[in-house]
Amino acid sequence: MSIAGQLGADAMQARDIAINVPTVTVDDPVTKAVRVMAVNRLPGLIVVDDRARPWTVLPGTQVLRLAVPQAYQEDPALARVVDEGHADLFWMELSDRTVGDVAPNQRAKPATVRADATLLEVAALMARQHSPLVAVVDDDGALVGAITLDRLITSLAVYTAED
Repeated sequence: MSIAGQLGADAMQARDIAINVPTVTVDDPVTKAVRVMAVNRLPGLIVVDDRARPWTVLPGTQVLRLAVPQAYQEDPALARVVDEGHADLFWMELSDRTVGDVAPNQRAKPATVRADATLLEVAALMARQHSPLVAVVDDDGALVGAITLDRLITSLAVYTAED
């Protein structure tokens, strides 16, 4: 039987597997954003506005893009000529830059689902947006939790086990 068929009327919803995760704002330093992700072992970050609504959801690779100057992303040869001592200076310089300063001008719609979304809806959104992290929001759009790819896959594997 397919996952969709097994989920039926008593399907798990996003709220059932959502967890609380730390967030950052556009005014937070990039260094804080990287630390929040690293210390909490998150696959990405949720950036919220001043009303706790997701402003954007950044996969870990996009958080890394915040930390690496654009010129070095565009020209690998330029990055290759920087020695390790000078490369460490980039990290120090990031403390003066905020998430908002370095966020993409054309940001995608945040990867969000309502609390009553099915796990299939969550999986489809993750796949469509290439995001290992989805923000779960209430009816007003305020953040109530998050679902990581690991948590989703574990929930699907346990919930749909045929053993």
